[in-house]
Amino acid sequence: MHNGLMRVLGVVFVGTATRSRAEMAAFVEEVLGLPRVEVAGVEADLFPLADGGRFAVASPGGMGDTGRTIGFLIDDLDAALAELRAAGVEVDGRIGQNAEHRYAHFRAPDGRLYELIERRPALPG
Repeated sequence: MHNGLMRVLGVVFVGTATRSRAEMAAFVEEVLGLPRVEVAGVEADLFPLADGGRFAVASPGGMGDTGRTIGFLIDDLDAALAELRAAGVEVDGRIGQNAEHRYAHFRAPDGRLYELIERRPALPG
């Protein structure tokens, strides 16, 4: 039973890093029929999914360690990172951000890098 405070709300990001980025992005857009979107601060081709998530196609190392492929949506990034640290999980101390999200990475027991993502409040417009 989980007694922590962290609530995973869903998967908001799934991605791939490939040396064939242009070909893969074209496949996703032209064959899978997903529209490409631009997000300031993101070095990848992003494709929105119907459930609100995103699929990203990046170049290897384009945005750091691109071994990560899954980003879990959470409601409070700072609290979630504190909870992971308290559980002895290896957490990257850097918090990144782009126009839509704040995010940080952690290494799970499987040895892979994962991401926690918090939505930033919408700017008045």
